[in-house]
Amino acid sequence: MTELNRRKFLTYVGTGVTALTVASTGLGAFAPKAEAKGVKAASHLFGFKKKVSGLNFTPIDPTDKDDLVLPRGYKYDVVAAYGDVINKKGDTFGYNNDFTMYFPINGSNERGLLWVNHEYTSDLWVTGARGKDGKYTKAQIEKLLYNQGGSIIEVYRDENGVWKMDTTSKYARRITGLTPFKLTGAAKGSKAVGGATNVQGTFANCSGGKTLWNTLLSAEENYEYTARDAGLDETHYGWIVEVDPFNESFAPRKHTALGRFHHENSAMGLTNDGRVVVYMGDDKTDACVYKFISKNKYVESRKQANADLLEEGTLYAANMSKGTWVALTIDAVRAAAKDKKEILEKFQTQADVLVNADEAAKLLGATPTDRPEDVEISPFDKTVFIAHTNNSKHGNIHGHITRFIEANDDLGSLTFDFEIFACGGRQSGFSAPDNLTFDSEGNLWTVTDMSSSVVNKGVFSTFKNNGVFVIPTIGENQGEAFQFASAPVEAELTGPCFTHDETTLFLAVQHPGEETEDIKNPTSMWPHRKGDNQPRPSVVAITGFKY
Repeated sequence: MTELNRRKFLTYVGTGVTALTVASTGLGAFAPKAEAKGVKAASHLFGFKKKVSGLNFTPIDPTDKDDLVLPRGYKYDVVAAYGDVINKKGDTFGYNNDFTMYFPINGSNERGLLWVNHEYTSDLWVTGARGKDGKYTKAQIEKLLYNQGGSIIEVYRDENGVWKMDTTSKYARRITGLTPFKLTGAAKGSKAVGGATNVQGTFANCSGGKTLWNTLLSAEENYEYTARDAGLDETHYGWIVEVDPFNESFAPRKHTALGRFHHENSAMGLTNDGRVVVYMGDDKTDACVYKFISKNKYVESRKQANADLLEEGTLYAANMSKGTWVALTIDAVRAAAKDKKEILEKFQTQADVLVNADEAAKLLGATPTDRPEDVEISPFDKTVFIAHTNNSKHGNIHGHITRFIEANDDLGSLTFDFEIFACGGRQSGFSAPDNLTFDSEGNLWTVTDMSSSVVNKGVFSTFKNNGVFVIPTIGENQGEAFQFASAPVEAELTGPCFTHDETTLFLAVQHPGEETEDIKNPTSMWPHRKGDNQPRPSVVAITGFKY
């Protein structure tokens, strides 16, 4: 039988999840049977027990209301807000929550651990104003560092269907800018990081991902500000961090083999020959898209010991004009630098390449792009989706979502093709796509990241507040955006994450009322809790999804 490419094969078996399942798994002989069973066949093949998300809602209109607005039939519970006590020790939930990741306890969809990133703080609501010298006091620096990093909280759904936080949890704890971390990989102990093998804390934690061995990867993004304010070595930040939420004895670590830049997130998969791949975006204008491929193969029975796969491998950056992944090695960098003395002095070891990954990538021909934020691997056909949030320098005001198609459907391939999957703007109804996740019907859920300083102004006025949008990746509505949620005033919605049965969507509401200048006149008071005297970044659990 002549081999068919995936796109041609889809025309034979129809569209939808089943078609993509058949095409991507090579189950051509079973196409008629799979098609007859419809979505249930795909659900079974990908291990999804329930599928209750999808487009089973009436899209909402843009709104500037100071609330988290949802379609009719859906509700949200505020699970944790800034300053809430999370455990018996008295630790408190950090500020500006971002990425969330649900870890079931004993496979439950109604009780589990929720990891939550905390990205940055506020002089107005957290640390207080700087001194006349422009610096923070020692006590202010401690607040600055404590309220970033991450929270591990235990959450559950009670008998009335309300999601709550269990503050008696034995697992609940904070990982902060004060927590000890160990370095791994080629930069560990190198001159490039000042000889450090252990470093203080994590902060500027934006998005992240989950490993195949059930640990958490958190991404350090705009680290410079906090590092400078706290008097810390900047080379110790800007890494991918790994934490085991269930096991406190698993030392938190930073994997230098994955490179240092303004990490937005991490998305893990496997090559066709069983090695680990991690895709990453660098969230700044004119920055590159990266992937790391481990040297050794993943072995499921090794469990958390697989973490050592992230210590040795090759870091690549995407050259989109050629459709190739460029290996970032010291030999390649030095060959490209030739007689450029200043560059040759800067890049002498592989550690230098990893610490200065952005410069190395561009030197080797990687493509500068428009703020590549979240990168996610489709569970249906292994294509890779990248949210390019925007780049006003290039006139890309509203951003777009790119789709990489790796050669031979192999995440380990060093060649790829790509397409623009969806574009922000009036015509699509959304602007500035950011975090991404998939549901089991092949829909891409994206949140938007319009700056609070421009929301409801000028060319952004048509979109009103930031929101959540659902974009089918297959079928007749492919690439069309449907609005599911609208954020409170000046807030950004981040970190969408479903429970495994998709009956609950966790979502972070970040920086409501961010443009407030006078604490007596906040521009938002969300979540409007009785007794609150300020707006509070919070994590919510959204329910109402129907079987």
